[in-house]
Amino acid sequence: MFFVDTLEFRGLGNRSYLAGGPSAAVVVDPPRDIDQVIAAAARRGVRIAFVAETHVHNDYVTGGLELARVTGARYLVPAGARVSFARTPVADGDTVTVDEGLVLRAIATPGHTPHHTSYALTEGGRGVAAFTGGSLLVGTVGRPDLVEPRLTERLARAQHASARRLADELDDDVAVLPTHGFGSFCSSSPTEGDATTIGKERETNDALILDVDTFVARMLAGLDDVPAYYAHMGPANATGPAPVDLTPPRRADAEEIASRLAAGEWVVDLRGRIAFAEGHVSGSFNFEGDGKLATYLAWLIPWGKPVTLLAEDPERIAAAQRELARVGIDRPAAATGDPAGWIREGERLASFPRARFADLAFVRERGEQVVVLDVRRDSERAGGLIGGSVHIPLHELHGRMDDVPDGVVWVHCAGGMRAAIAASLLDAAGRDVVAVDDGFDAATEAGLTLTRPEETD
Repeated sequence: MFFVDTLEFRGLGNRSYLAGGPSAAVVVDPPRDIDQVIAAAARRGVRIAFVAETHVHNDYVTGGLELARVTGARYLVPAGARVSFARTPVADGDTVTVDEGLVLRAIATPGHTPHHTSYALTEGGRGVAAFTGGSLLVGTVGRPDLVEPRLTERLARAQHASARRLADELDDDVAVLPTHGFGSFCSSSPTEGDATTIGKERETNDALILDVDTFVARMLAGLDDVPAYYAHMGPANATGPAPVDLTPPRRADAEEIASRLAAGEWVVDLRGRIAFAEGHVSGSFNFEGDGKLATYLAWLIPWGKPVTLLAEDPERIAAAQRELARVGIDRPAAATGDPAGWIREGERLASFPRARFADLAFVRERGEQVVVLDVRRDSERAGGLIGGSVHIPLHELHGRMDDVPDGVVWVHCAGGMRAAIAASLLDAAGRDVVAVDDGFDAATEAGLTLTRPEETD
């Protein structure tokens, strides 16, 4: 009997897989922190015989090269991928035997990247699973615009053909096991659900329902913003990432925190947004450890800027360090404990108020002149916006502080997490800010007038 174990990384919206038989296994698209992969294999009592990459990843640093080195596994990388390290190049139709009766077959599925390769797992000659990487996802496909703008339409057409090839070659009951699509920005559109099969995708996936021209037009019209740090992931993976170092970071005391802030470095408070608003180190930024920490911190921070992490306990620091290492942010300094210990004697913690959309409606009704700042992405704002609001997507805010009008800034997003990040950026810049910690649906319920972007032109 075969098995497939899923390793989920919610912060990045990705999954890796360990699949095999009684004695040996293959790992598909492993994370950089390979210790958990090795632990999963140990629990199964199997040897990692192969490590397979579906493509050179744009959204995280792979652990494939190091995992293959540590375990002695053969490292399978698409032959068309331009990499500068030794590997076993795989081309369309190549097969390897993972365990007795368990065979992995490479299927060329260009689209997410030109060299993208999926892998079909067969047991006794019967297809049982397809590791589709950034090709066929749950209800959608991987985006085609992360490699080179001039290739985007061509790759979108290739993505359509690749999805149909998978559907043509694999039976309806074959499990579709993608790497991306569970909140990842590598997905061309939001996904719903976390399990699917070829048969289900035949019924619901645009790539398998629409003709190629309609599919491409719809996909290209719906592509969202690309996180800035993606530009650094592909080159790191093609060069061959360094082994991850997850030893505890060195401790930063109040003097060092102040010194790092004075030097323009980033001090990141991992606590929840309520605690941060009530009292924080002046100049620090709030990226909740329970949110999409790696995605948003890596997206906003100037690449290579040193980071100091603040949290209530060492466990939170360790979890954040692990998540950030997955996107190439290594070796932070850190401090834990009571926030009062993060500031020097004689200094005071900073704070700012939180509110609901009902509070915003109230101050507007009283005629108070406030700035309403919407930090959602363009695609979100297209569905409705608060009349008179200023729009600066969160990922642009740090570089566009001068575009925020004077006055008290009431900042909102769709749910509160990004508004908290934005409020911390504004607070650090010396602005009077109110963080709206509320779901956007509550804006209508509060009586705020919503309009469409075209109505504000």
